[in-house]
Amino acid sequence: MSQTTEQINRSDIGDILENSLNGNRLGPADCLRLLESDDVHLMGLVSGHLTRKQFGKKVSFVNNIILNYTNVCITDCKFCAFYRSPGSDDAYTLSLDQIESRVKTAWDMFKIRQVLIQGGHNPNLKIEYYENAFKMIRQKFPEVGVHGLSASEIDMISRIEKSSTKEVLSRLKESGLQSIPGAGAEILVDSVKDVISPKKISSADWIRIMDEAHSLDIPASATMMYGHVENNDDIVDHFFKIVKLQEKTSGFMAFIPWNFEPNNTLMQEEKLVEYGTGGTQLLKMIAISRLVFNGLIPHIQSSWLTNGVGMAQLALQYGANDFGGTLIGEEVVSCTGSRSTELTGKLIVDAIHQIGYQAEERDNFYNPIALL
Repeated sequence: MSQTTEQINRSDIGDILENSLNGNRLGPADCLRLLESDDVHLMGLVSGHLTRKQFGKKVSFVNNIILNYTNVCITDCKFCAFYRSPGSDDAYTLSLDQIESRVKTAWDMFKIRQVLIQGGHNPNLKIEYYENAFKMIRQKFPEVGVHGLSASEIDMISRIEKSSTKEVLSRLKESGLQSIPGAGAEILVDSVKDVISPKKISSADWIRIMDEAHSLDIPASATMMYGHVENNDDIVDHFFKIVKLQEKTSGFMAFIPWNFEPNNTLMQEEKLVEYGTGGTQLLKMIAISRLVFNGLIPHIQSSWLTNGVGMAQLALQYGANDFGGTLIGEEVVSCTGSRSTELTGKLIVDAIHQIGYQAEERDNFYNPIALL
């Protein structure tokens, strides 16, 4: 760290990085200065050091599939290329038998440890659809964790059922839901949401539903989709809304920053966003995520899905400690045509080994299964 110390002493963000190394938490003003700084490499040196101090050179990943159970959606988000309106020719909803078949195939072939269940906001699906699916997965595939339904999907179910979101969460937990992905957060600032997803839940509702889930002992991931119409102040707001909830509940297991892919979306068509933000911004967001959440949210994910394996390898040296999942069957990001959206466990292990790290397969709750 001696060379790094010299660089810190010369850097305009040196005081922030030194405070981080001393175990002090960042405030919003510190976060804003990091976002405005171009000293990304130095941020990465410090955040990488903090990560290795906690995890050594072990990188976790999960063998999983994404089950996009329906593409029917009435939310019409401008950043989404996946959804179809009710009645569209290529609209679909998977039956219980189709869900079982996909999970069985993935278990038989890959010994998956997680099913990530996400879909559209389908007004035709009642809560029993989800309860039956979760019960079936937990009964027939007990080693496969059910990680499903964003806060906005929970809200949709509650409106269909004319029930509270907490009651919906309680029923879903009883039927087998074990944890919740962070989707639907995007940027937790309503002026941003009014542009990119005006029909989706508000920032306050996302936080409230996550708070309710944590109160029921349902842990979650938190996410941030950056690189569209937000500014640095919005990103700071997003970070510290999550910080505040995590300080209250300790319910977030991981944080996943990922960049918006504009291809085939209304946002590109309307020229709101013409291209993605690129690799340097990813590394900056990974490093800042570690610095903001150090000692608060343990796992930072490297986000290979929207940035590719090479950038994910770099992200592991800039503060990420988790490679994410294999994501067999992913359909949402693939609709943007950005890149291949599937990896096998072997490809992930090879990518981790290539940069001199150890690969550790994990389960749905980040518990280690095997060192590979």
